[in-house]
Amino acid sequence: MRPSPRACSMAEFRHATQRLTLRDWREEDWPQFWEGTNTPDVMRWLGGVCDEPKRLAAQDRLESYRADHGHTFWAVERKSDGAILGFCGLKRSNQAGGPMGMMEVGWRLRQDAWGQGYAREAAQASLDLAFESFGAGEVIALTVERNVPSWGLMIRLGMERREDLDFANDDFDPENSIIIVYSIDRVQWAAQRG
Repeated sequence: MRPSPRACSMAEFRHATQRLTLRDWREEDWPQFWEGTNTPDVMRWLGGVCDEPKRLAAQDRLESYRADHGHTFWAVERKSDGAILGFCGLKRSNQAGGPMGMMEVGWRLRQDAWGQGYAREAAQASLDLAFESFGAGEVIALTVERNVPSWGLMIRLGMERREDLDFANDDFDPENSIIIVYSIDRVQWAAQRG
């Protein structure tokens, strides 16, 4: 996959947190990303392990989000060793049947990075960027009901359940096709920041 000319003309995005760097993708990131995240446990609620065509399509989508909107689900690099832990960031919601075009925060980390606060650190930084740098009025997050760790993090981020935005889509959990939605708006986010 080659970046589009439009993507090449943009300055590289980098945002540092205490332990992580959220940044644009590099070609050499992809093998490490897929090795760590394209596993049965990580992909359990994300439609299952991806074959090569699905992996390439996902890479193209992530690059297109950046080209189209200036943000994407960025590579998450651990500062201490440069390891690619997964992705986290912002895109425009585009799941079939869902709330199209809304700012969406999302994350996917390799299993050995779970339970260490990395997802929360990266997701909080992404929410801050959404409101401070990308002009969001509201940010949503999507998951399936059985992915308790995912929606648990949404709650810890101060997001609230939005049943009115739930929708059917069996791409992720064929046994329960309902995608559940959480959201936070600018006022709620500002109140958390004190």
